[in-house]
Amino acid sequence: MIKDQARGGEARPAKDPQRARGKLTVDERLDLLFDPGTFTEIEPLRRHRASGFGMENRRPYTDGVITGWGKVHGRTVFVYAHDFRIFGGSLGEAHAQKIHKLMDLAMTTGAPLVSLSDGAGARIQEGVTALAGYGGIFQRNVQASGVIPQISVILGPCAGGATYSPALTDFTFMVSGISQMYITGPNVVEAVTGEKISHDELGGAQVHGTVSGAAGFVYDNETDCLEEVRYLLSLLPANNRESPPDLATADPADRRCEALLDIVPSELSRSYDMREVLHEIADDGDFFEVHSTWATNVVCALTRINGQVVGIVANQPASLAGVLDINASEKAARFVQFCDGFSIPLVTLVDVPGFLPGRDQEHAGIIRHGAKLLYAYCNATVPRIQVILRKAYGGAYIVMDSRSIGADLSFAWPTNEIAVMGAEGAANVVFRKEIAAADDPDSARVRLIREYRQELMHPYYAAERGLVDDVIDPAETRAVLARSLAMLRAKTTKVPYRKHGNLPM
Repeated sequence: MIKDQARGGEARPAKDPQRARGKLTVDERLDLLFDPGTFTEIEPLRRHRASGFGMENRRPYTDGVITGWGKVHGRTVFVYAHDFRIFGGSLGEAHAQKIHKLMDLAMTTGAPLVSLSDGAGARIQEGVTALAGYGGIFQRNVQASGVIPQISVILGPCAGGATYSPALTDFTFMVSGISQMYITGPNVVEAVTGEKISHDELGGAQVHGTVSGAAGFVYDNETDCLEEVRYLLSLLPANNRESPPDLATADPADRRCEALLDIVPSELSRSYDMREVLHEIADDGDFFEVHSTWATNVVCALTRINGQVVGIVANQPASLAGVLDINASEKAARFVQFCDGFSIPLVTLVDVPGFLPGRDQEHAGIIRHGAKLLYAYCNATVPRIQVILRKAYGGAYIVMDSRSIGADLSFAWPTNEIAVMGAEGAANVVFRKEIAAADDPDSARVRLIREYRQELMHPYYAAERGLVDDVIDPAETRAVLARSLAMLRAKTTKVPYRKHGNLPM
């Protein structure tokens, strides 16, 4: 039978070439992604129509890409998966048309789309029709953005124009040792620049997970990677017309978090790991961090509080003292935009000394990049709650979802300091002449710093002016968030009509 041949014959060559590369076969990957027995393939009999260069004599079924749908935790998910054993997973006209059809189905039915990328790029033998196929994918990526979740999983090479599809999707996963992404490969780089560089050094998983930020998640093997893709899907709504799925929890909503008093030092200059705070306030201590090894001075994570999915944006004092810089601003801005697009409430945990100063940051565009985070928060209509743990200084305080830019609720711990800058810096500016004229400048400086802090930076200053809704016991943080999120479920927002805004550069 032709269908049997498509499933197990010429369209499924021996496993050995994949195994030799340390990779799973496309069928094994689909088995790991979907609930057992739920995958339905479409167009398994599709074949290319190209001729020349011997192509008319090589017309395998599937044309090197498997398309279809299945269930992940009982919910429908669409997938297209390159089969590297057929034309190296390269994209030709028929290959692209299968993907286009699948993407259209995902959009019209309102279900997430996952791509398992393991392909050699555009099929050279088919010329411009292959390039046009990529154009159709990119157009659909953009149309689907903010409508259905899109997840790219890089499980082999992804080069040239093919890299733009992962860049347009919401999340990108990579696996160390087998995943590479780059616009131009090592041979071209050497030919143009003279630099010799390996595939992994140029565009491997660690490079994109820690340096470029192109990969949100990096894993050691395909099994762990695909299991985490499944977990991410369990936290996301099927589309932008649905809410994220709630999950019943035995973790009490009003559980006190006494450990927070020990985790967060009262001394403003002492460091701590913000992820320990997330562990305390999240249901069962569980959260899913995005870009955990890139722009580590800000933490972005999905979690649940009393069963409800929320997005967490938090400064990380354990990295660069939690300052905002270019990469952190971009990382947080994109995460905020994603959460807003898919009705995921935002909780912002603030402990920020300001934006990172210096010529390098200014010349590289910290103004326009920092504005992206400001724009994302101002544009967000989902429930938004700010919690100020310790310090919140200058423009960074405003940008980290302050009441002044639209946070629905703002809470602060008794240790908070909200000010234009730290007391020491402020006193040196405000009282510069007085300090210089004093008989004992050092003693005068200490006295004036203390006075400035007592007058303008005490924990209740912002609350007295309505910029903080309440000063709360840190141990009550989870309970306060759970009650506030429950109330804000009914939030509705009317926005002015516009085609779209104009994002900062």
